[in-house]
Amino acid sequence: MIYLDGKSLTLPQVVEVARHGEKVALSEAGVKQIQHSRAIVDKILEEERPVYGVSTGFGEFCKVFIQKEDRAKLQRNLILSHATGVGEPLPREVVRAAMLLRANSLAKGYSGIRLETEEMLLTLLNEGITPIIPCKGSVGASGDLAPLSHMVLVLLGEGEAEVDGKRVSGAEALAMRGLKPIVLSGKEGLALINGTQIMTAVGCMVWDRAVNLMKAADVIASLSLEALKGTRTAFDRRITEVRPYPGQMATTENMLALTEDSEIIASHKNCSKVQDAYSLRCVPQVHGASKEALAQATRTLNIEINAVTDNPIIMPDTGEAISGGNFHGQPIALVMDYLKLAIAELGNISERRTNRLLDMHLSDLPAFLTAFPGVDSGLMITQYVAAALVSENKVLVHPASADSIPTSANQEDHVSMGTIAARQAGEILDNVTNVLAIEMMAAAQGIDFLDPLKPGKGTAAAHACIRAVIPHLDKDRFLSPEIHKMYSLIREGKLVAAAEAAVGTLKV
Repeated sequence: MIYLDGKSLTLPQVVEVARHGEKVALSEAGVKQIQHSRAIVDKILEEERPVYGVSTGFGEFCKVFIQKEDRAKLQRNLILSHATGVGEPLPREVVRAAMLLRANSLAKGYSGIRLETEEMLLTLLNEGITPIIPCKGSVGASGDLAPLSHMVLVLLGEGEAEVDGKRVSGAEALAMRGLKPIVLSGKEGLALINGTQIMTAVGCMVWDRAVNLMKAADVIASLSLEALKGTRTAFDRRITEVRPYPGQMATTENMLALTEDSEIIASHKNCSKVQDAYSLRCVPQVHGASKEALAQATRTLNIEINAVTDNPIIMPDTGEAISGGNFHGQPIALVMDYLKLAIAELGNISERRTNRLLDMHLSDLPAFLTAFPGVDSGLMITQYVAAALVSENKVLVHPASADSIPTSANQEDHVSMGTIAARQAGEILDNVTNVLAIEMMAAAQGIDFLDPLKPGKGTAAAHACIRAVIPHLDKDRFLSPEIHKMYSLIREGKLVAAAEAAVGTLKV
C-alpha cells in the first residue's frame, strides 16, 4: 500500500501502481490537507467575489461571473465540453499513472477538492476501473485539459472505461464495482483537469523503460566490441577522470565489468590496430551523454510528480486563491525533448555498430554474418530495418516544445506541447529498442564465429541469454519473429538481468 501526501511519491512507486497494481490510499496528512483546502473553497463559494474557475467561467470566459446556483453545473459542463480528445486510447499503465499523479497532487492540499471526490478517484484506481483516454488533443497548457476530462467523465458515470479487460460505458464500469456517479461541487472539475498529469504519466513510463534501455545499450555495445575484436584501452578510467561526467563514468565502468576476463579481447591485445572506430571507442562519451539526459529527466519528473499544477492555487496558510501558471507543461516538454534526442542517439550509434558487424571490409567476420555468402543473405536486411528506424527517429526527434499555437481566443497564447514531446519519446524509445535488438542479434552471431574464444563475464552471460531464445543463424530463415524475441529480451529486462547476475548492478 502506498500512502499519498502530495510530497513523498517516488518514480518507482508510480511504476508499481501503474504497471503492477499496487494499492493506494491517502495518508493522515493527505486527508487533513484536503479538508483544510476544501474549507477555504466552501467559504469562497459563499462569497460574491470573482475567483477564476470557482465563480467565473474558463479561459476567455474568465470575465463572466457565475451565480451561486450555477456553479455546480459549471463544473459538470467543464468536463463534458472539454472531453474532446481523439486518437487511439492511451496505454492502461499511462492512464493509471495519471490517475495516481492527479490524486497525489490533490492530496497536497492546494486544490480545494472534496475528500469524497478524491477518495472516488482512488477507488477507481484500486478497483481496476481505467478510463479510456484518447492519446491526442493536449497542447500542454492549461495542463492536459482534454485527456484529463476523459478521465473525470467516468467519475460522473459518463465516457468509457476498461474493466476486467472489457471496454464499457462509464456508467456500466461503476455499476460493475457497485459504485455510483459523483456530482461535482464548486472548483472540483477544474481541480481534476487543470494539471500536467498526462504528459508526466507518459514521461514516467518512458523514464522507467529508458533506465533499462541505457543499461541494455551498454551490454549490447559490449557484445559488439567483442565480436569486432575491439580494445578496452579506450575505457581506461584515466580518460574519464579528466572529463568526469557521471554518465561517462558509469558507461566506462559498465563496459569494463561486462568485458572482464574476455579471451576474445585478450587474443588480439598485441595486434597492429591502433584504435577502434568511433562507434566502439566513443561508447562512454555517447552513451554517457544520454545517461546525463536521463538524470535531468529524473530530477524534473521527481519534482513534477509531487507538484501542484492547478489554477487557481488555494493557499492553506492565508486562504487566498491565487491565479498563476503552474499548469504550464514547459518543464516536462523541454526535458522530454531532451530525452527524445538522448534515446535517439543510442539508436544512431547502435545502427553504425550493426553496419560494421555486417560489412566484411570493416570486420574480420564473414560478409553479413553468413557462412554461405551469395546463396544466403544472412543478416543483410536487418541493417536496412535499423536504418529505417533511426531515420524515422530523426523526424520524431524534432522538438515539440519549439512549437506553440495560441488557444482560447489568445487568452492562452503560449503552450508547451509537452504531451506530444512525451508521446514522441515513447515512440523513439520503441524504435531504438528494435534497433538494439538487431545489433544484439548480429553481435551474438559474430561472437559465434570467434569460437572457441570466450567473451567476458558479462558478455558471455548476455550471449547465453540470447542463445537460449534464438539459435545461431546457420542458414537463411524467417528473421522478423527473432527480432521481436530480441526486442522482448530488452524490454522485459531479461538481457540486463542476465548480465547483472554475472557482474553486479550496472550503473546509469
